[in-house]
Amino acid sequence: MKRAVTIQDISCFGKCSLTVALPVISAMGIETAVIPTAVLSTHTGTGFSGYTFRDLTDDIVPVSEHWKKLGLSFDALYTGYLGSKKQVEIISEFIDDFSTESNVTVVDPVLGDGGRYYAGFDDEFAAEMRKLCAKADYIIPNMTEVSFLLGIPYTDTYDEDYIKDKLVRLAEIGCRTPVITGVNFGDNRQGAAAYDSERKEFYFSLEENIQRTVHGTGDIFASVFTGAVVLGKTVERALDIAVKYTVDCIRATLPEADEMWYGTCFELCLGKLIEYADE
Repeated sequence: MKRAVTIQDISCFGKCSLTVALPVISAMGIETAVIPTAVLSTHTGTGFSGYTFRDLTDDIVPVSEHWKKLGLSFDALYTGYLGSKKQVEIISEFIDDFSTESNVTVVDPVLGDGGRYYAGFDDEFAAEMRKLCAKADYIIPNMTEVSFLLGIPYTDTYDEDYIKDKLVRLAEIGCRTPVITGVNFGDNRQGAAAYDSERKEFYFSLEENIQRTVHGTGDIFASVFTGAVVLGKTVERALDIAVKYTVDCIRATLPEADEMWYGTCFELCLGKLIEYADE
C-alpha cells in the first residue's frame, strides 16, 4: 500500500487544508499520515472571524525525530500552508531527512491569491518558499503565487505562450515539474498547466469555467494531483484527474451554495474520485 505524508494546518471547520487532504488522498487508496502545523477553529477565509489559532511549530521536529527512530518511509512528501519562515525551514530539513530517490516531494507554495499576499506573508517569506520549491519534484502555485515566486507583476490576462514561459522559469528554480492552477484564457474554460522539464513537454487540462468562487478548491486540486502521482499516473493523467475532480466538486456545491458558502461538497464526489484513481 502506498503511503504519503501531508504537512499543513488543520482548520477544524471549513473544508480546507488537512480536512480536505486526509480524506481525499485516503479515498484514492493511499495511507495518509499527517503533520499539523497549526490548529484553527475555522479557516481564515471570508465569512469567519474570531477564529482560534494554535501554532504547532514546536511539535514538528519531535514528530519527525520519532518517525526517524521508527524507520518510517513515505512514497510522497506533500506540503501545504506553512505559516512562518521558521516552519518553512523546518519542513526543508524534514524533506532532507525523508526524501529518497524513489519517492516524490510535492510543494503547494501557499502565498496568496488575487494578486495579493495572504495575511502575514511578504517578499521575504516568498524567498524562503522559493528555496523549498527548489527541493520539490512538483510545485503547484496559482497565478498569484507564480508572480511572487518569480518576482514579476501579477496579471490575469495572458495567453498560452505566457504560461509556457512561466512554467519553464518555475522549473529553473529547481523543481522538476511545475504545475500552474487557475489557468484561464478567457474562453469559458479554466484548469491547469504543467511542464515536465525532463521530457521538455507541456500539458494543459481545461474544463468548463464555472463562474463562482468556492473556498478550498486549491487544496482539493493539490491533494488529488499528489495522490495520482503516487499511484503512478503520468503528469498528463494526474493533471486531468485533478482538474476533473475539482470541477466535479464545484458543480456538486452549486445546489447547496447558500448553505455551503465556506467550502465545497467534495464528499459527494469521492465515489467519482475512486473511479478516476482506478482508471
